Amino acid sequence: MDGQDSQAICGVDAARIRELRAREERAYAKARPKSHKVAGHGLTGFLGGVPMHWMADWPMPFPMIVDKASGATLTDMDGNALDDFCLGDTGSMFGHSPAPVARAIRRQARRGLTYMLPSEDALNLGKLLTDMFGLPFWQIATTASDANRFALRVARAVTGRDRILVFNGCYHGAVDETMVRLKDGKPVNRPGLAGEFRDLTQATRIIEFNDVEALEGELAHGDVACVITEPVLTNSCMVLPDEGFHAALRAATREHGALLLIDETHTISTAHGGYTAAQGLEPDLFVLGKPVAGGVPASVWGMSAAVAARWATYQATKEPGYSGMGTTLSANPLQFAAMRAMLEEVMTPAAYEHMEKLAARLEKGLARAIARHGLRWHVVRVGARVEFICAPGPLKNGAEAEAAHKPELEAAIHLALVNRGCLIAPFHNMMLVSPATRKRQVDGLVTAFGAILGELAA
Repeated sequence: MDGQDSQAICGVDAARIRELRAREERAYAKARPKSHKVAGHGLTGFLGGVPMHWMADWPMPFPMIVDKASGATLTDMDGNALDDFCLGDTGSMFGHSPAPVARAIRRQARRGLTYMLPSEDALNLGKLLTDMFGLPFWQIATTASDANRFALRVARAVTGRDRILVFNGCYHGAVDETMVRLKDGKPVNRPGLAGEFRDLTQATRIIEFNDVEALEGELAHGDVACVITEPVLTNSCMVLPDEGFHAALRAATREHGALLLIDETHTISTAHGGYTAAQGLEPDLFVLGKPVAGGVPASVWGMSAAVAARWATYQATKEPGYSGMGTTLSANPLQFAAMRAMLEEVMTPAAYEHMEKLAARLEKGLARAIARHGLRWHVVRVGARVEFICAPGPLKNGAEAEAAHKPELEAAIHLALVNRGCLIAPFHNMMLVSPATRKRQVDGLVTAFGAILGELAA
């Protein structure tokens, strides 16, 4: 072998990774002649050949065209059925088209889809949100990105401060000021931003997750309106909080007059009521998107009574005019109907119990496969959300998470899993267990993962 071929990535020979990827690409194409015919050279009329640019981020040589998805199974137009552990990257975390949500959509479709006024379902929804997530006051948006943007506007308005604080490696959708990273210890705009003309670090302070000393230091400047964070970093190889970190975060924000926004869009996998309920967190602002309406685009953002009172005072004194918060299709009756069905009938304690049990089985199975093949990798789980990470663990912060991400190796594994009937998220190595997921599907994923590792580590 030459020098390039003999290199290893996370204990796996680089040449073996490339060989596996090439072989799996051929197998993928052979199994999908219909998808290849219509999508092999891009979908006609779409920029970059796909309706949304991240559809090109999957490791397949071309997109599979989906025919249908039900429960925890997805079927493409060539008739290939896959056990779905991606579940729309959390958007369908409770299964594809849950029956109560499908019924609610059909019912509301006969009554109108949008009219900028509350419906009967809205009369129930506010109480359901308060009962499940604890905060007393709520607003509806269309995406978690929007919800985070609007909540940050409220934070700045009521505190009179202009900066926010984020953690390196964070992800909060398309919120501009969170698109920053630490490079050699210094804040910079996140690499790859398209058309960004501002220095986003001027509006944002950034530190490493789990670094309480740095948190205290940055908040001491007295200009931070809000700390926005996921309870667990989830979009950069998963990073769990150190014991006591959240208590220190809450104490520091209160001491320095900053609000705390918890974004549960991914960590809603933790338990009924999310990580916030499970761990007794006390956010001032709370955001949840993706799965809250069962796949219908919707998100919610809530606030404490204290923040609501400060907002009312601000509203009474601010200059009249457009707030910059809200979009025309937000808070429509289709969202109300779908969210009510989700909160009442789908996102139940019993559903979470099933998800937790099978996710624990998946976690153990993946860890055993890794150990069996002598790889220094590890597995992390937050409730129904599981991730294998091709590096020793646990990871402590965003910098370690970025270093642990190995796209070439991960892409080969992902594609090989697809060819063995298992779909996981294209971003990192995330897998979700839904109420519709069955034990045989979990065991099938573990078996496929073990077989792939056997080929890579032979």
